[in-house]
Amino acid sequence: MCDASEVGDASILHVDLDAFYASVEERRDPTLRGLPFVVGGGVVLSPSYAARRFGVRSGMGIRRARELCPRLVVVSGEFSEYAPASEAVFEICRRFTPLVEEVSIDEAYLDVSGATHLFGTSDIIARDLKALVLEETQLVVSIGVARTKALAKVASQVAKPDGIVFVDPARESEFLNPLPVGLVWGIGPATVEKLARYGVETVGELAALPNATIAGWLGPGLGPQLRALARNVDARRVNTTHRARSVSSQAAFGGDNRDTAYWERVLLSLADRVSARLRDKERAAGTITTRVRFADLAAVTRSATLNSRLATTDGLFLVARRLMYRAVEEAADGRGLSLLAIGASRLGPAVPQQLEFTLGIEHELVRAGTAASIQRFDLDRAIDGLRDRFGRDAVGRASVQLMGDGGMVPEEFRKLAQKKETG
Repeated sequence: MCDASEVGDASILHVDLDAFYASVEERRDPTLRGLPFVVGGGVVLSPSYAARRFGVRSGMGIRRARELCPRLVVVSGEFSEYAPASEAVFEICRRFTPLVEEVSIDEAYLDVSGATHLFGTSDIIARDLKALVLEETQLVVSIGVARTKALAKVASQVAKPDGIVFVDPARESEFLNPLPVGLVWGIGPATVEKLARYGVETVGELAALPNATIAGWLGPGLGPQLRALARNVDARRVNTTHRARSVSSQAAFGGDNRDTAYWERVLLSLADRVSARLRDKERAAGTITTRVRFADLAAVTRSATLNSRLATTDGLFLVARRLMYRAVEEAADGRGLSLLAIGASRLGPAVPQQLEFTLGIEHELVRAGTAASIQRFDLDRAIDGLRDRFGRDAVGRASVQLMGDGGMVPEEFRKLAQKKETG
């Protein structure tokens, strides 16, 4: 790990709203305070801290949540309240520094290196910011203060709920090494389980591994990257102007779903949303990723890099469906699904394609230059125009339009969660 004296002060803040959706609902209805309740429909979107004490977690089916907590209160959510509440918090952040990177509706990074001469040291700024947010919005934030973005995010997770953690640059290893490895950004439950099989359970144990070893376990890309974060090697700066490098959408439907026709309808709905957002930004995707989460919350991802960039609904769907079934075949082991996600990355301009022959090598809709793919792109753009005029539900594929929510996350929440992704 780098010598702190060579790399500067702890001037990065990670501000994270605690149980955001649930907290906004408590603000709207104070009688909910202290009760075990969740915001959601068929799936838990945000549990209160009282509900979390019973083991209720985001993404869990409501039926399972009620089994864990029979007195659980379910609140459908007031979607119009969430975006203004988020913006009010970020406006307070901008009073301290213009360098605010909003990464989602409920979290942001701040670089306060240029503000300390006005407002005091970074830990004082964190304390004053937290107090202002509570006073003006009645919402609670947890804040991590550190030298890098990765470490500030870890610190904010340690600070939850309702806390501030400042990591002294001279004691970074002392802070990081004993922590559970799952706190490292990018490590989910499946990776935690895999590392545990090798006897790696803490951040320090991960940091101490040779690069070749972790690359052998997790792959040459992911393994060394996670090891670097465990060693607090993170050169990313707070970025207020970056263009999105990926677009994604996911649907959590809870339970243990084994209906392959339903999976395909969900996947088509996700492809519709991702491709529409790509077209809105005049972008196309060169890599498609499908994430599959099983009923026990273990997850796997599969990716495909395309010969030509795509922005059509059917093209994305066909690639994602192939990846989904590959993941299920290779890793399901008899388990049903609880979540599907599609990601589009390696983005580039959605430029007109030179007409190409299909040659029967693969489905013509996954090649952007075929006549069928070009026609489908024109159809998608026409649908986009109708939706802009008459609303998203005005037109669409029948199998998706007739599906309804089906226990999935409501569209309003998806819009809020994706609010910053393609800005």
